[in-house]
Amino acid sequence: MEEDGEILIYTPRSVLDTDLYKLTMQQAIRQHFPEIEALYRFTHRDHNTFFPRKCIDVFQKSIERFRNLSLSLDERNWLEKTCPYFTKEYLDYLADFRFDPDQISIKFLPVPDDVEHGNVQIEAKGLWVETILWEVPMMACLSELYFRIGETDWSYEGQKDNASQKARVMLRAGCAFSEFGTRRRRSFYTQDLVIATLKEESEKLHVQGKFVGTSNVYFAKQYNINPVGTIAHEWFMGIAALNGYESANAQALELWQKTYQDSLLIALTDTFSTKVFFQDFAKDPDRARQWAGLRQDSGNPLEFAPAAKAMYDNIGVDIGTKSIIYSDALTLDKVLQLKKQCDEIGFKCSFGIGTFLTNNFMKKSSNYAETSRALNMVIKLARVDGKECVKISDDPTKNTGDQATVQHVKNLYGLLS
Repeated sequence: MEEDGEILIYTPRSVLDTDLYKLTMQQAIRQHFPEIEALYRFTHRDHNTFFPRKCIDVFQKSIERFRNLSLSLDERNWLEKTCPYFTKEYLDYLADFRFDPDQISIKFLPVPDDVEHGNVQIEAKGLWVETILWEVPMMACLSELYFRIGETDWSYEGQKDNASQKARVMLRAGCAFSEFGTRRRRSFYTQDLVIATLKEESEKLHVQGKFVGTSNVYFAKQYNINPVGTIAHEWFMGIAALNGYESANAQALELWQKTYQDSLLIALTDTFSTKVFFQDFAKDPDRARQWAGLRQDSGNPLEFAPAAKAMYDNIGVDIGTKSIIYSDALTLDKVLQLKKQCDEIGFKCSFGIGTFLTNNFMKKSSNYAETSRALNMVIKLARVDGKECVKISDDPTKNTGDQATVQHVKNLYGLLS
């Protein structure tokens, strides 16, 4: 952040200050759908929290700063060495890539009787291969500005100790875990502090648990740790809208393997419900054997491993060869409970932890007894090639898309409302 008169402007630091899955999906989209147009749309799920007009004004000015970013030669060389699944052609493309702020539409919507507070409409429109990189850094920018300008009743006091304590508990319990907190971080500084602390504790404690890495590519480079991540909902959503829902899961997995062969094969299960995914996955036992594991991102996490075991058992796949990554609203209690369950069932497991690490703050005014809540926001793929995209989550509150299309897809899959 830097001061511009009385206003704090956010200045992005690097193209790599994003999650790895955005880059891996960009490469796959460039290979399979290079000319497809897309529309991304912002959703704020907390209808009782409003943005100050000043925050959105600064946000609009900050987005202009993104056009100055470019991949450095040092960053390219690091990607080439660390991520061998990126081709030379893709790295050439990324080196030439520039954010285009003209693709972004931002509109402030004041609430009745208060012109200085309101909601915000945000859209990114352009080629899918380009607009896919806006989501993560744009959300990180908005979150940081909101907590600098809007909600300021908090401080960094105790954040390092909190991260240390969380790391020690998970490490001593034998957990493998990664930091997944870029999109909704309180600030760049917070994420930096957290990752440094997790690495420090992991290197200090000689126990079975392990800090595996971070989804943030910039910080992975800075701290010489693994960048982590493979695939997200929008890959399935876009392919389904373009090619039809009847075999959307299978098509998405097949096209991903055409790009990555034996790398990055962790399947996200809940784009059109885990029930439907498991049904589709089980139709091709050879593919189920090839994919290294599954990611659970919505619904009741304690129901996931038993259901996955039943699916694998039915097709004769040894679950001892498979892993589960949990990534939905994790806390220490959830992590320990899920680790115990997976150990008992026979799955290897790991945990991708986001907001609980990078935006877990308390209010100063309550003497740090009341939570200073993170923004509950997402940016989702809304259309590709003019066709509506939907997500039918295991958690109905996370469903996105045109309601008529959602109902059509539910009917197609036999999902009861």
